[in-house]
Amino acid sequence: MNILAEWVPLLPEDMDSVNSIADAVHTTLPERPEVFMEKRNLFPDGCRKLALNGRTVGYAISHPWMLYSIPPLDDFLETLPTKPDCMYLHDMVVLPEARGAGASGRYMQYIKAVTRSMGIRSIACVSVYGTDVLWSRFGFQVIQTPDLIAKLSTYGATGKYMVCHQNE
Repeated sequence: MNILAEWVPLLPEDMDSVNSIADAVHTTLPERPEVFMEKRNLFPDGCRKLALNGRTVGYAISHPWMLYSIPPLDDFLETLPTKPDCMYLHDMVVLPEARGAGASGRYMQYIKAVTRSMGIRSIACVSVYGTDVLWSRFGFQVIQTPDLIAKLSTYGATGKYMVCHQNE
């Protein structure tokens, strides 16, 4: 019997496993645990862990933000915008043992529904490590402007700003 991993709310006590996964996957783009915790505390509805047989095998962190504004990596937000015009997908990681069963797509369905319920029609992210191919499957397109390229500097050489606009 094949049990699918399930996206469930990310709780404060889950942050150690999230940080372990992030440190293992993002070896060239480290972030402090406190930065993840702040995002989770600011917008718990956008933050999920991927659970499989009692283990955390992935996580996703999203929060309301402003389109074409890229939060610097490993920096605190302090507050969310009062009138956000996009959902910013800060990070999504699915470990190899949970891949291939549609986990990324299930999270995207979830966060698109949250985004629509807030009256927001765009989701943005910074793709790293060549994952723009994955994001394009979910309707994201690379946006390149000189201003955005300069803001991507903290995300390394592979960073690409991407946006998905949802229909009504």
